[in-house]
Amino acid sequence: MALEHITINDVGPRDGLQNQPQLLSKEQRLSLISALVAAKVPEIEVGAFVSPKTVPAMAGTAELFAALENTTSLFSTLIPNMKGFELAMSAQVPLISLVVAASDTMNLKNIRMSTQDSIKVSKDVLKAAKEQGANVQAYVATAWACPFEGKISADSVFSVTDELLQAGASRIVIADTIGAANPLEVNQLLEAMASRFDLDLLSCHFHDTRAMGLANVYAAITAGIRKFDASIAGLGGCPFAPGASGNVATEDVVMMVEQMGFSTGIDMALLVKAADLAMDLTGTATGGNAKPWIENYYLN
Repeated sequence: MALEHITINDVGPRDGLQNQPQLLSKEQRLSLISALVAAKVPEIEVGAFVSPKTVPAMAGTAELFAALENTTSLFSTLIPNMKGFELAMSAQVPLISLVVAASDTMNLKNIRMSTQDSIKVSKDVLKAAKEQGANVQAYVATAWACPFEGKISADSVFSVTDELLQAGASRIVIADTIGAANPLEVNQLLEAMASRFDLDLLSCHFHDTRAMGLANVYAAITAGIRKFDASIAGLGGCPFAPGASGNVATEDVVMMVEQMGFSTGIDMALLVKAADLAMDLTGTATGGNAKPWIENYYLN
């Protein structure tokens, strides 16, 4: 009997590096992506087509894509607007990600637009994507809580999700941008979403700010989610969201779901080496909470 599969998208090279004090060179960023490819991580967020003045860590993303070799990993990038979409298309990016926050204030802080204006821009991008045969997914950020507005209503998340799917988004990633959700809230929202949307079109993105990232992954699994973002060595943090610390660590998520009986296709021994590299390159990443045990089990 085949094991049920959970897909991991490692966002370390983008979400993990965008807020680090140490700016990595293109070669260093490429070495981290290559380490994740070697570990057979199925999906990897390579970078973002954003203003290098605003997010200097993401400068040179087009050059990164040009340097990448064809692999079995699906590479993606984040974009904020139509200009970012055009740059991503020029770089022949296989999967492009938009972000719309469920809260107005977060959108204003992040991209200087209200939620409705952000949705309008996203719809324009999705229309262009359909015309050009591009694969564009959308993040619904601050889905549980906003650093400026507090708790977010489920209706706000439903509304943004519905508009983006109707406009042609290939997938919706429900994101706990500041790591404020707890497992009960995660399960409640996602079970409610399961009655409204196709679960195959949903995935989740959790931060470990309050040490509940892994528990929230588990809660999402119980609600039927089978795809997750994670970040190698727990790298992460949003420069526009106060209080957003590292993402849930890829090595922790892979360990947990595989011990639960799911398959990921990821080589854990090589994933640990990728985590070591992330720690060496940044000097800030601490590695997953289970990293010492993982090293003892897989490397000894």
